Amino acid sequence: MTQELVDLGDPAFQDDPHPAYEEWRRSGPVRRAVLPSGMQAWIVTRYEDARRALTDPRLSKRSSPAPEGQPVGGSRTAGAAPAAAMSPGIGAAISRHMLAVDPPDHTRLRRLVAAAFTARRIEALRPRVEQIAIDLLDSLAGREQADLIDEFAFPLPIQVICELLGLPPEDRDDFREWSDAVVAGSAAGPKLGPAIEAMVKYIHALLAERRKAPGDDLLSGLIQVRDAEDRLTEDELSSMVFLLLVAGHETTVNLIGNGTYLMLRDRTEWERLRADRELLPSAIEEFLRYEGPLKTSTFRIATEDVEIGGVTIPAGDPVIIGLLSANRDGDQFPSADLLRLDRVQSPAHLAFGHGIHYCLGAPLARLEAQVAFTALLDRHPGLQLAVPVGELHWRPGLLLRGLQGLPVFL
Repeated sequence: MTQELVDLGDPAFQDDPHPAYEEWRRSGPVRRAVLPSGMQAWIVTRYEDARRALTDPRLSKRSSPAPEGQPVGGSRTAGAAPAAAMSPGIGAAISRHMLAVDPPDHTRLRRLVAAAFTARRIEALRPRVEQIAIDLLDSLAGREQADLIDEFAFPLPIQVICELLGLPPEDRDDFREWSDAVVAGSAAGPKLGPAIEAMVKYIHALLAERRKAPGDDLLSGLIQVRDAEDRLTEDELSSMVFLLLVAGHETTVNLIGNGTYLMLRDRTEWERLRADRELLPSAIEEFLRYEGPLKTSTFRIATEDVEIGGVTIPAGDPVIIGLLSANRDGDQFPSADLLRLDRVQSPAHLAFGHGIHYCLGAPLARLEAQVAFTALLDRHPGLQLAVPVGELHWRPGLLLRGLQGLPVFL
């Protein structure tokens, strides 16, 4: 029997995808879907299928040839950007990063930035991240109300990634405007193309400036690799900066925002975490599992006919992995629809992916979340939602699961 073509752009699905995912896991865990851009792809929704698909070399990140409607240059970060959204050459400047290529290019690109994201280097950032969190919360002193996304969850990770790359933090509002459009993809409408072009122009200007005056930062290090050792092309360099800017903060914004929202829905979990801080590491993993910052993986292309979950995906078809769905799979996680701060994550959730494309910045996101939740619990123990849950709105788009805003009483 032919399956119904499901619509991932439906407003009801965008607002709350979990009921649909539960039905699909039961009735057809691998199925064709219409994406918000209008293009079609296969979506994989069960945990075991998703985990295998994330490591299947037959599902390629190759950027060309691409099926009709595939993002320009294979730009998976841009969601489902229509080809007409960008000027010639712009696609290549954002699509040659490690998230959009296969080995051996992926191996080479990832190795070049991996040294900046080792556990020891990330832990060494903790005092600075703590200071940034304190400064942001101090700026709210005397206020009765704030939007926790705008005034804490967003500026914390964007300031951290700006300092890592050596970028001026005063540009963070521009980053947010561009990044919002990029990750929304086609849902951004006419804003998408100009946002990508503005971001590429900004990156090119930064690279030119840093070549004249190198510093002790990751951006200068990447330029040195490009210019001195010739291991990065110019498009690979600009694409890497593009990826680090977008992915370097978006996941953490949603992790902090979603986790705070989950605790404040009825404040039971907030009070529990206040009373027992040793729960914080497991609580963060549960936030990632239960309402993770990514709805889906980025695109893959079947290089040959691939069978997943009893369904044959034809060669050349695009595939996305439903990370949010896989993490609510009741066959893997007992009482999957219940938030349990002390849950032992076995098997491991897929919020940061799996396999060679596992999120390089996951340790940084976890550290930033630990610092953020600790600072909020210490400085604003009476924190509560300032609006009913039903008045909160989720960001549109295929990729990200995050709130547009989180008004709170301090």
